[in-house]
Amino acid sequence: MSSQGVPRGAVLAVVHEPVALSPGGPLVLELRGPLGPADAETVAARLAQRHRAFGVALDSHRPGHHTLRLTPPAAGGLAALPADLLADLLAPPPPGGEILPVTGHQQTLLRAALAPAPTGTPVGTGTGGTGGSSDGSDGGDGGGVEQLYWDWSGPFDVARFAAAWQSVVDRECVLRACFDWVAAPRLVLHARAEADIAVCSPAAVTWPQLLRRDRARGFALHRPGLLRLTLLAAEPGGGAGAAPPRVLLTYHPALLDERGVHLLLREFYRAYAAGGILPGGERRPDLRDHARWLAGQDTTAARQFWARAVPPPRAATRPGRPGGATGQSGPGLLDTRLRAPETFRLRSWAALRGAAESSALHLVWALLLYRAAGVSGPLPVSFGVQLSGRDIALPGAAGIPGLLDSPLPMTVTVDPAAPLASLLHQVRDTLLDLAAYPWASTETIRAWAPRPPAAPAPSPGPVAGPAAGPGPGPVAGPVAGVGPLCGAGGTLVRFDGPLVLPKVLRSELAAQGVHADTPRSAAGAAGGPLTLAARHDTAGGLVLGLFYDRAQLADEDAAALHSQCVRLLRALPEFRQAQASAGQLLDLLARAATPRMAPPVPPAAHPALTVLRPGHPHADVICLVTAPGVPAGSYDLFVRGHCGPEEIVAVHGDGAPGVLHQAAGPGRRLVLCGCGPGGRAAYELAQRTPHAPGMVSAVVMTGIGDAAASASALARGVRSVLTPPP
Repeated sequence: MSSQGVPRGAVLAVVHEPVALSPGGPLVLELRGPLGPADAETVAARLAQRHRAFGVALDSHRPGHHTLRLTPPAAGGLAALPADLLADLLAPPPPGGEILPVTGHQQTLLRAALAPAPTGTPVGTGTGGTGGSSDGSDGGDGGGVEQLYWDWSGPFDVARFAAAWQSVVDRECVLRACFDWVAAPRLVLHARAEADIAVCSPAAVTWPQLLRRDRARGFALHRPGLLRLTLLAAEPGGGAGAAPPRVLLTYHPALLDERGVHLLLREFYRAYAAGGILPGGERRPDLRDHARWLAGQDTTAARQFWARAVPPPRAATRPGRPGGATGQSGPGLLDTRLRAPETFRLRSWAALRGAAESSALHLVWALLLYRAAGVSGPLPVSFGVQLSGRDIALPGAAGIPGLLDSPLPMTVTVDPAAPLASLLHQVRDTLLDLAAYPWASTETIRAWAPRPPAAPAPSPGPVAGPAAGPGPGPVAGPVAGVGPLCGAGGTLVRFDGPLVLPKVLRSELAAQGVHADTPRSAAGAAGGPLTLAARHDTAGGLVLGLFYDRAQLADEDAAALHSQCVRLLRALPEFRQAQASAGQLLDLLARAATPRMAPPVPPAAHPALTVLRPGHPHADVICLVTAPGVPAGSYDLFVRGHCGPEEIVAVHGDGAPGVLHQAAGPGRRLVLCGCGPGGRAAYELAQRTPHAPGMVSAVVMTGIGDAAASASALARGVRSVLTPPP
């Protein structure tokens, strides 16, 4: 073959005509370029290899037009294309690449990155932003990012710096990874990727400007390279008071956790010390080995544990009392340091009671949640705790860079009359229970949680007008009868432990005049409304960083909450008596105001039907189906570029099938179409629509690309099925 798969950067369009199938008859799909005959054969061969139950036949008519016939298994036939088959068809893997399923916490973060921004802007206005645009969402900017930075100390060789990072990219498959969410969330590992490195002059941009610009740039999640580096060069002159070069490392939290980033930094310094080339071959074990290990886990014990350990509905989860809108936006960050002697006293206090200082931090946070609830007597509180996920029974797991950590909900009961030691032991023992299942996630816990008896479903009403919301869709929030889980409106407490470079490596760098500074965090994606992150500095002090969403917690309230947390931590070692109670510790805050938090912004209602462009009264109707993850701006470009007489409307993928009857009208046919997950939603909408024969003339589905490539593929597929008006 001359080539393999879909050419780089191209987006495939697949056309399906929904007709009644004879038992055992094939599903017929038209593939609309850019595929040559050899490329189409490669796609068909891979489908036959990965889906052996199906018969696969291909007819090539000309470059850019091929017919694919999928014959379902003889037993039972087939009502619809399976999601995994549709994903393999619309998003074939790159040459030499591999595909891994996205599960657990990574799936939660990917969905959050693809979720539409809560603006309520209608489809087709051209707005975009973090988390997506009105056309369904992202595909372009990738939502939130995390940023680390440090000053470079010693001689600096830009070419050597770039070569060292490229060597790490060649060795670590996580740096050649991207996401595909066209039909099911998947991680795509490419065989090759380029290190993304830029150099800026301090005369052209200031450091605060660089941070803001880099954050606004985001990531294209469908392209490999979800980590980049920006160098702010040294100030001209290089005098004693001149600022040294500063390195900004930006990564997407759906791909990497902070420990994974520090593992990669260690490999970079090894390569830099060796002249820019990292010795050795590709890392193993890696994400592929971890995925196989994860797939082989017996979940019986975990299911039983979480059936009884999910947060109850009345658990307190917010460290502030209800308040109004903050009038602020964006991420915030506060840092406070406990000096080394204070940290030692806190550690000793906890150790004398059989616990670690992390348990002391969890105790204090539980008390702050209890205080904000404003109740008397015992009350359960719940917050997320971050587990590294690298102390599993997989040899070498501690050295795998990637997203292995996961936040799990810790639920304890705070009784102000009970001894502090009892609460300390309660958080310690709960954490030990959670540590047995570090691979669990909010997604799986929701699935395992017991559900109360279902309430009778309301009777369906008439089809709503254009301003009405959609029909019922998949459950996205907490399970009914179960309290909020971490990542669902709760808070997160994590204890970060940056890796210390090996002494031999530090000596090699020092011999070349280079000192490896410890990276610091900029205000990043908090993973929720509020994250409390603790870490030790080089002097042995405990640094407490508060990452918060300023739209929910104003700067003044965040500062109050942060100072109250630090005050309680500093006071803990003074409570040496065995009967010292939790209420006595809280009495220290009796004169302090309780912080206030704004309520979470509810998701915007989706209009049942939106007319984007009126057309000829007898022409076909092009119906764009929106869904989270549609490449941002792709529908806007399609609408602006379409020159035919057709009316163009938009419906949401969760909408009621009756909306299609309203869209079509008498004597008109519908072309349902969508980019990425919008294509899958269009296909499913056609499947569940009790339409009159011929009402839905075709379904056009595309893979995921940037806005221009996605719009072009959509237009190519739509042109192949349109019929001129009579």
